[in-house]
Amino acid sequence: MQHFIVIGNPISHSKSPDIHTAFARLVGIDISYRCQFCPDDFDSLRAVIEAFFNGGGVGANVTLPFKEMTFDICQEVGTLSEYAKNAGAVNTLALKNGTLFGDNTDGQGLVADLVNHGVDLYNKKVAILGAGGATRGVILPLVQRGARVSVFNRTPSKAHILAQNFITQGITINAHALDDLTGHFDVIINATSATTTGQTLDLGDVSADVAYDMMYGKPSAFLKHFHHAEQIDGMGMLINQARLSFELWTGRTVDLDKVMPNL
Repeated sequence: MQHFIVIGNPISHSKSPDIHTAFARLVGIDISYRCQFCPDDFDSLRAVIEAFFNGGGVGANVTLPFKEMTFDICQEVGTLSEYAKNAGAVNTLALKNGTLFGDNTDGQGLVADLVNHGVDLYNKKVAILGAGGATRGVILPLVQRGARVSVFNRTPSKAHILAQNFITQGITINAHALDDLTGHFDVIINATSATTTGQTLDLGDVSADVAYDMMYGKPSAFLKHFHHAEQIDGMGMLINQARLSFELWTGRTVDLDKVMPNL
């Protein structure tokens, strides 16, 4: 049996064990995938990761609030994928040649979900609300698909710092204050925690063809605002990023058309 975990705080609500168990059942392998609570500090996270892999663990997912801390650990003692480097955050851990390897499948999962919904991103105007780790994780995959990305944040300086960081990597995005959000976008993405915290986003006079909320499982005031747009929540992103993690760990390809009805 292969062992996997998802590390977070809080973590008991995670759907990842159900998703990965369904993947394993589909491809015919025996796994154990459990939730691992971790105190919210760097030393505790390092101890959990070391104990898991030293004990024979195969792969781990990492969720809030540990993605940036995990990036720092991999930068110090392991290696990082291109996506993780651009994101400055890690959501997937594995061992490669005995060395800790950090990847970020969030952005690829988002893009895969949009593509599955028939959304063409090439040369399309994409607005992302928020300038935190969730936004950093999706910029590279969106740009690779040809999207023209603008980031809007309550604190404009954070958006501008984010844009400058990507410029050093040869990626150009636009940065704005959330108050400047106006006009029409092909796709607008909520990468803030407003849906889970109950905060209100001032969306002003803005419209979109597709509205995407990375959060799922709760009513979304963000999606309701775009009642004329195609509305998509983050469940598909969760499943697609999980598929990429699972395939990295096991080398097995998951046919989502066969597993989605059971999730």
